[in-house]
Amino acid sequence: MQFVELVTFREWHGGHRYYVEELLMATGTVKWFNPAKGFGFIEPDGGGEDAFVHISAVERAGLSTLQEGQKVNFEIQPGRNGKSSAENLSISE
Repeated sequence: MQFVELVTFREWHGGHRYYVEELLMATGTVKWFNPAKGFGFIEPDGGGEDAFVHISAVERAGLSTLQEGQKVNFEIQPGRNGKSSAENLSISE
């Protein structure tokens, strides 16, 4: 699986403390998505474990559904069951 690692800095307490947040961003293809069930899976470019995607992540991205074969960018998050979960989706162009 190929990742792009982003590092962001955020300010705490009047600019005196900072913390670093690492985000693992990936690009992949929607393997399938069932809006009636409210979930689906994204196959990451470069291989690796498919990422679970919930309808709430799709809706937070301003989308109503995902189409099979659609290219997307997404942030990898650990899921409740230890599997990869897709968040912060955007359509890849």
